[in-house]
This record gives sequence, structure tokens and C-alpha cells, in this order.
Amino acid sequence: NGGTIMNERKEPEKASKLLRVRHVAEMLGVSQRHVWRMADAGHMPRPLSLGGSRRWNREELQQWIAEGCPQRWALKGGVA
Repeated sequence: NGGTIMNERKEPEKASKLLRVRHVAEMLGVSQRHVWRMADAGHMPRPLSLGGSRRWNREELQQWIAEGCPQRWALKGGVA
């Protein structure tokens, strides 16, 4: 079935453990730029660096969403 192969090629990331910023933005309903801003500000899990690429761990991101999207560095310096 050619359609199945085409779909697997179009969206291989749906089953991946590591997510690109595009997919993270889609999950959160925000722009890719906003994902980077949130990550840089500590409002969400930081991406992993793999060579020249940055990817988010799917399980960590899903857990963060399930917890209500708390700031990741909220306790930095002892201030909540």
C-alpha cells in the first residue's frame, strides 16, 4: 500500500521519542518561536542537543503537560 508508506514518511516523528520544535509547537498550539522563548525562559523542559540538532523528549514533555505546564526553573534561587 503506497499510501501507508507515504504517510509514514510524512510524519515519522509521531512515533518518535524525540520531537522537533515544529511538533512541540503543534502539541502546545503555539508558534515555533514561542516554543524557543518558553524553553529559553525556563517555562518548559529544555531540548536535548544532538550534534547540531535540538529535540525534546516526548515522555518528558507529555509529563510536563499532564502536570499543568509548571515552570521548570520556578525554584531557582529558592524562590517559587
